[in-house]
Amino acid sequence: MDMREVEPAAAAGAGEGVELVYEVTTADLAQAIRVRSRATPALRRQRWLMPLLGVLSLLLGGSTLLTGRGGSKSLMFLGMGLLLCAATLYGPRLQARAFAGMLAKAGRTRTVVDACGIRVTTQLYSSRMDWSAQPVYAETPDAFITLDIDKRAAAMTILPKRGIQVPADVDRLRELLDANLKRI
Repeated sequence: MDMREVEPAAAAGAGEGVELVYEVTTADLAQAIRVRSRATPALRRQRWLMPLLGVLSLLLGGSTLLTGRGGSKSLMFLGMGLLLCAATLYGPRLQARAFAGMLAKAGRTRTVVDACGIRVTTQLYSSRMDWSAQPVYAETPDAFITLDIDKRAAAMTILPKRGIQVPADVDRLRELLDANLKRI
């Protein structure tokens, strides 16, 4: 799909919109996954529970290994503890890398944020979301991330600041998001 075919926000009757043109990277996605894990209650529990279980497994495995009573169970607990700790540290990056092929196929993304919501167009798809679809957002130094924090949903939209065409539009985008979404 040729990105020039997409109508601008003003022509769509959406009023003053902010346009972003960018390619989503695995670093963007990993950052969004981290933000989402801090925003949803179930993932917040997982953020402290996994390292806690990892450390407890390491302590249990280490103590049984040192006392000589554990044998293969000690190694199992040590391995499980290392795995849980590694998953906590590297999980978002690994999840993002799993989507690298899809991100490459999507290519350049054009997003228009206006009073009606968010319209995302890539080489593969085009979608329009009302503000209610992802009712909260977070701002990081590099991006705005809109989220659906429902525990059964994994919806998020990444709006990298590097994709904003006019520097003053960063503030306009923040104003649009503040007016329509809850900031977390």
